[in-house]
Amino acid sequence: QVQLVESGGGLVQAGGSQRLSCAASGIIFSIYTMGWYRQAPGNQRELVAAITSGGSTNYADSVKGRFTISRDNAKNGVYLDMNSLKPEDTAVYYCNARIGSAANYWGQGTQVTVSS
Repeated sequence: QVQLVESGGGLVQAGGSQRLSCAASGIIFSIYTMGWYRQAPGNQRELVAAITSGGSTNYADSVKGRFTISRDNAKNGVYLDMNSLKPEDTAVYYCNARIGSAANYWGQGTQVTVSS
């Protein structure tokens, strides 16, 4: 059974930093593209950052230069380092694992709240 478990969310002041972690189990982690998405109240879920099995990354324009995604295949983990946080980064952040349209899994989400 596939599980993606996020951790590291919480309350942080604007300008601060936070690290999200996602621990995966039940999949061959190294072959999956891993991503972080977020959803704020009233908004659609949006891609924040993704990292392929080969290590290529892409970011939403709104977080470029502030957020960094990384993965550790030995630990089946994917991470999102968030710096210079803004109130508009407030959202529930979800971990995602996918292989094209063949497989697509989601974590339960972790709340990040940035206070001004």
